[in-house]
Amino acid sequence: MEEIKAIISEWYPIIEPWLIYLVIPITAAIVGWWTNKLAIQMTFYPVEFKGWVFSEKKAWMRLGWQGIIPLKATKMASMSSDMILEHLIDIKEVFGKLNPDRVAEEMETNVRTLARGTMERAMKENVPLLWATLPKNRKEKIIETAIDEFPNAVESIMENIREDILDLWDVKEMVLEEINADRGIMNELFLRCGEEEFKFIEKSGFYFGFLFGIVQMVIWYFIEDYSWAWMSLPIGGLIIGYLTNFIALKMIFEPEKPIKFGPIIFQGLLMKRQKEVSREFGKVLSNRLFTMRNIFDNIIYGKATDQIVDLVESHVNNVIDKTAGLNRAIIQIATGTKTYHNIKQMVVDSFRQELPQSITEVFAYAENALDIEHTVAEKMYELPADEFLGFMRPVFKEDEWKLILIGALLGMGAGFIQGAILVY
Repeated sequence: MEEIKAIISEWYPIIEPWLIYLVIPITAAIVGWWTNKLAIQMTFYPVEFKGWVFSEKKAWMRLGWQGIIPLKATKMASMSSDMILEHLIDIKEVFGKLNPDRVAEEMETNVRTLARGTMERAMKENVPLLWATLPKNRKEKIIETAIDEFPNAVESIMENIREDILDLWDVKEMVLEEINADRGIMNELFLRCGEEEFKFIEKSGFYFGFLFGIVQMVIWYFIEDYSWAWMSLPIGGLIIGYLTNFIALKMIFEPEKPIKFGPIIFQGLLMKRQKEVSREFGKVLSNRLFTMRNIFDNIIYGKATDQIVDLVESHVNNVIDKTAGLNRAIIQIATGTKTYHNIKQMVVDSFRQELPQSITEVFAYAENALDIEHTVAEKMYELPADEFLGFMRPVFKEDEWKLILIGALLGMGAGFIQGAILVY
């Protein structure tokens, strides 16, 4: 132990002057890593604005921060939905995979239960005397006829929906509605698809920071006046913060196509992982945006809701007319045309109200049939480089200057602290 102390005492006076220089590249590496990590965090978080709002109408009268991606989530979602429809999903083709007969089969149990209850209630409330005097087997015959016809109505409705799906399903409206309700979905999309690239940005900050720190160290060594030399640290921090983010972003997206230098191949990191990124994109899209609940809710309650109501009303009215059969004229004479209309309207209203709940029985089949996850993943993997990058690049291309600026300012701030510690 004494020998070790003696060696340290002997060498420390020689090493001490160099320690200040050795600290510079090490600190620069830490600063590069930390600024990149923090810049990434500020790109995604917080999801909602945190700070003080002095005017709701004027964006510049807000003091605080919101993650770049959540802030631009609506615009990004709009761009993404356009690209999805253009390159990944053919709505007509995808929805054409649904078999109307199979849909009716999946819903049959619920529809039959609904038909029985609705028909009995409609007859009891609108023609109580006539219904009470009918023999039991006659009542059952009417009910059974309706029960047999309702699944056919479901099949016909589904056929019409499939034929007119371009008018009934508004993909952009659906996507924007979900994104506005939960801006974290866009975070999940980019974090899962670009997981490896964001890790690279963090690590590259350390390596690039160390290299630039060596340059700082040399400058510090040759400037004898420390009152000026310390300024190289915040300036260097600014440059390191800027360059580490700038270079990292460039390496993620460029070059689009492989460039070979001898045994070394250069290509954008994201392009190298096109298959994995496509797979994750398909998963997030199918699990968070293109869920069966979202799709059918948009069809039933979206911009074409009146068209759906008319469609349901038309087919259910046909069911009632077929159920009444030859007795239709007798019923109308005995109870009046208005009463017959009330019976039909009551059945239509009940069916329309219960349809959203009954349609859930189709979700498992529809999810397998549409297979949006794998359809999207395969189509995205087959895209040429420029179109593939079009899904990931816009968010960075438009606002990457903010990411770079954040890194530069954080680096400069760290440089001031570093300089103060070394000089004072």
